[in-house]
Amino acid sequence: MRIEGSHVLLTGASSGIGAALATELTSRGAKVVGVSRRGDVRADLADAADRARAWDEALARLDRVDILINNAGVGLYQPSWRAPDDLVRRMFEVNFFAALDLTRRAVPPMRERRQGLVVNVASIASKVTLPWFTLYSASKAALEAHTRGLRIELRGSGVGAMLVCPGYVKTKFQASVLAGEVPPRLAHAKQFASTPEKVARAVADGIERGARTVLVPTVAGWGFVAASKVLPKLIDARMAAMMEDDDD
Repeated sequence: MRIEGSHVLLTGASSGIGAALATELTSRGAKVVGVSRRGDVRADLADAADRARAWDEALARLDRVDILINNAGVGLYQPSWRAPDDLVRRMFEVNFFAALDLTRRAVPPMRERRQGLVVNVASIASKVTLPWFTLYSASKAALEAHTRGLRIELRGSGVGAMLVCPGYVKTKFQASVLAGEVPPRLAHAKQFASTPEKVARAVADGIERGARTVLVPTVAGWGFVAASKVLPKLIDARMAAMMEDDDD
């Protein structure tokens, strides 16, 4: 899809991948309105009423939404069997239900114009469950499943759906989780992370070439996904080892 001249609604736009995406898409000629706690349109995406208000305000600024990018996300570093219900529900509201809500608002007018794109930013964790991030993985897996189904639902309508699965990215994401701390061994792996700018360029390139899925880093990411399917016991053992220094 052509980015130049398009009108983009982007969630989670105030930092990290979202901020880099806003810059990248603007540089390619798009008009971008960001929705986040500190964005162009300020909103708590975990709150349904706030989402409705944010949609109306963003639409008023954009006139139309050609590309919806559901990028907002939050994490929770706690075992699934003891994570507090309120935090789990809040995470799912931000990571999945907010995206579903905005998609439901954006798709009907896109279908009428027979043009548009929904971009859902999931995670490598949506393809390979990360045991230190089990419920986050579940929320992103739900988003991935929705993206795949949505693409088929919209087949022939002129409206597309693209999935984005970043691996480890150098952002403040870990410092903003709802609860818990990253396992020490995982924290030390940050030197191998991608930058938000690299992810943003990959997403923009994917939009322009009509990609179904964008995974960053591409080779290492797809290699990890393949290994998890071919050698599941080995990958499980490796991930369990990453948690050995975690007192949980």
